Amino acid sequence: MSERLIDMRSDTVTRPTPEMRRAITEAEVGDDMVGEDPTVNRLEAMVADLLEKEAAVFACSGTQSNQMAIKLHCQPADELLAEETSHAVHFEAGGPAALSGVMWRPIRGRGGMFDVDDLVGKIRADNQHLCRTRLLCLENTTNVGGGRAWPLDQVHRVCHWARQNGLKVHMDGARLFNAVVARGYTPAEVTRHCDTVSICFSKGLGCPMGSILVGSSEDIGRARRVRKLLGGALRQAGIVAAAAIYALEHHVDRLRDDHDNAKAFARAIAEIDGVRIDVDAVETNLVFFEIDSALGYASQLSAKLRSKGVLMGATGPYRLRACTHLDVTREQVLTAAAAIRDSIAEGFSDQPGSPIGPYARA
Repeated sequence: MSERLIDMRSDTVTRPTPEMRRAITEAEVGDDMVGEDPTVNRLEAMVADLLEKEAAVFACSGTQSNQMAIKLHCQPADELLAEETSHAVHFEAGGPAALSGVMWRPIRGRGGMFDVDDLVGKIRADNQHLCRTRLLCLENTTNVGGGRAWPLDQVHRVCHWARQNGLKVHMDGARLFNAVVARGYTPAEVTRHCDTVSICFSKGLGCPMGSILVGSSEDIGRARRVRKLLGGALRQAGIVAAAAIYALEHHVDRLRDDHDNAKAFARAIAEIDGVRIDVDAVETNLVFFEIDSALGYASQLSAKLRSKGVLMGATGPYRLRACTHLDVTREQVLTAAAAIRDSIAEGFSDQPGSPIGPYARA
């Protein structure tokens, strides 16, 4: 095992830079739950201004922000529409059902995205036998969908369709700034027709924790009550809000480095026999690839890579995800690609693993 691991499992493993730590230690704080933390207030105003929305509320995590949005837009027994691989319904512990009593109708898309043609016929009729369709959720960038950044015109089309049909729109923008950097639009342009938007600070932006929900003053006022209900109202939260402010001022443009490193990694592994990848589909900092089934399972390759000091996760029987971020250099992603090549050459079918992937037990 290498002394220094190359950790490409997720951008959530990023650690605060020395400069961010300094901002944390110097943060002016107060009691955020009563609106008296000046650093939190500055962050909320800053993000609301970036998205040209009326208000914002700081939250503990992206999961909390998403579930706050679902709860304020829906009543128990309502239904939300979301792409079939979306994080808010797959990887948030059943939150829509448990916290809001909300049903989910999956939309089959491409790359985690969908268009109006995919949505037609998905709104329930006004019938006492049926639940009420109330909310459309988008994820930008997509996660399991492959790190794809939504085109601006596509976002506007589906939002317009939702508006025409009386639906609210929530954007899970956990990696919104990756999309902004990749596509060249502004945060305000891509979220203009969304009622609420969540943004995560602890992924590519490199903060130790934190998320934010943005929307109208009325919605955010209601979201604060939901945040309190969920146990997410904090006191001297300025110590983490300061990290988010620093990240927004210094870490957004550098996301392009992560995207370039992801592309370099994708090109390198595309040359390896037994690896299948669409290099052109790598748009941001997430790289998904598959291995030939004859070689073994993705989880076995993951175990072999760990023994070589490289961490990346299986996302299916033969599919893996690698993620670039501020703690991974160009040299390291090429070293990781070489480790995949060597692992395949040496064989890894003797490693522990599962044929059904990490998200199932039978």
